[in-house]
Amino acid sequence: MSSLDFKPFYRKNLPHIQPPGAILFVTFRLADSLPRHVIQQLCDERDAIEKQIAALPDAQQKMERYLAHKKQFAKWDRYLDRADSGPMWLKETAVAQLVTNSLHHLDGDKYDLDCYSVMSNHVHVVFQPLWGKDGRYFAIARIMHSLKGYTATEANKVLGRNGRFWQEESYDHVVRDEAELNRIRQYVLYNP
Repeated sequence: MSSLDFKPFYRKNLPHIQPPGAILFVTFRLADSLPRHVIQQLCDERDAIEKQIAALPDAQQKMERYLAHKKQFAKWDRYLDRADSGPMWLKETAVAQLVTNSLHHLDGDKYDLDCYSVMSNHVHVVFQPLWGKDGRYFAIARIMHSLKGYTATEANKVLGRNGRFWQEESYDHVVRDEAELNRIRQYVLYNP
């Protein structure tokens, strides 16, 4: 089994949950878009909160973990929105258009695209992975590998540079219901 094959749950630095048929809210960012000390601070906070949640009764853990993840995401995103250092390659019109075109290219093939926003150092996208012609579900790992791999290669050409373009891991969130989907759409479409 490849690391890109479908798994309903896996973990690297972040947990990744992908029930078949789910709508996903994904945020991916440029490599080195946040300073190491900020990343360390956010990871330390996450670990401390996780320890507190683990001490709770099992019945409370799921909801507390969900709420904690939402708060953590909001902190990460605020840092990205306010970043005044690190790469801002997505400000380049040609690079932003490349990412936009790639998001649309995979629409209807690997996922149904709902909405997206390309900022100077990160991207928000909402989509629902599809079933392939071979009967297999498109894993978020495979979708992101395809999207980020192609755009990294092409963007580096546009920018005349080499090296990592995207941060390896992306943040993904399963959209729970229509009300949450509408809130996320508002957030994505009206993001600065």
